[in-house]
Amino acid sequence: MVTPDQAIERLIDHARRVDDTESVPLADAGGRVLAAPVGSEHDVPPADNSAMDGYALRHADAEGAHKTLPIALRIPAGQAPGRLPPGAVARIFTGAEIPAGADTVVMQEHCRESGGEVVIDTMPRPGANIRPRGQDIRQGQQVLSAGRVLRAPELGLLASIGLRTVRVRRPLRVAVVSNGDELVEPGEPLSPGQIYNSNRYLLCELLRGWGFEALDLGIAPDDPARIEAVFGKAALCADVILSSGGVSVGEEDHVKSVVEHLGALSLWKIAMKPGKPLAFGQVGGTPFIGLPGNPASALVTALVVARPFLFACQGRDDGQVRPVNLPVAFERRGGPRQDYLRARVGAHGLELYANQSSGVLLSACWAEGLAVQPPGRDVQPGESLGFLPWALLR
Repeated sequence: MVTPDQAIERLIDHARRVDDTESVPLADAGGRVLAAPVGSEHDVPPADNSAMDGYALRHADAEGAHKTLPIALRIPAGQAPGRLPPGAVARIFTGAEIPAGADTVVMQEHCRESGGEVVIDTMPRPGANIRPRGQDIRQGQQVLSAGRVLRAPELGLLASIGLRTVRVRRPLRVAVVSNGDELVEPGEPLSPGQIYNSNRYLLCELLRGWGFEALDLGIAPDDPARIEAVFGKAALCADVILSSGGVSVGEEDHVKSVVEHLGALSLWKIAMKPGKPLAFGQVGGTPFIGLPGNPASALVTALVVARPFLFACQGRDDGQVRPVNLPVAFERRGGPRQDYLRARVGAHGLELYANQSSGVLLSACWAEGLAVQPPGRDVQPGESLGFLPWALLR
């Protein structure tokens, strides 16, 4: 068995990046992946402007406190200012352009206005309260690199340099297949020996949350011919095939043999818990990831192993997540594999859900992330473990 880190590295080495791109309106670009670097054709801000409401003046005209000066201009934001006469001030508002002839803004709380004049009670340093031209971005500066996910700050940044459309990568298409005769869709009656298909909804929602297109191919029964038909269809319509179940060593686990028949299997079994029976290979040239069928195992392996690979295929630059070190509030012996424990932050450190079974999905709803316990390492209260919060894995 390979370690989780070795598996992730191996998968990323085999990632084939989506190179198809399209231009979309900025308003529709949220969550998309930038296809090319973006530079600015403008300075931001485009001119010196006031950082607050107050009075713009030439610092040399008002050295010392309690100086009385006439108000020559009134400059609201959005209007081009005239030139400030020597020895005068301009009433100015936040965001308004600084007039020629002024080099300082005095905040209004430090002034008293009366009869068209203003008394300066407290004089700031020269240049105070002015946001200079290009303070944020200079013309010609690269502001975002290719592979960047466009979230709210990035969209705001692109709007600030005047972009209406942006070039992004086509969303990765991932075919989702659920394997097993025991699976029934929610809402249907359960017969003896059957369970509801939770992985279908779990995996499709993860993929959509990551900005991918989930192609739901439903349930493949435990029949090699029918699994082969579903996987063959998936290979034609998807960039990646993501299946769950059927990758263990039971007599009814046919996925491994089908993948080897249609393509090749380059990885099988990872030294992690939950999630040991994870497979990676290709079907008809299309990358294939086979996750375990137990729902907690499917979730953990999707987040820890499949996610970095899928992000690399999308061309994203944020697939690798580093755990944060936090103290633990529990005692636990280390096992032979690396444990990913459903945990949350309590008053005295990380707390574990009582049942860490691979079939207990309620544990993930209770938890705030995964505590990572290396193989063979015993842990005592107060010691630290790496912690992967759900928020970093979205």
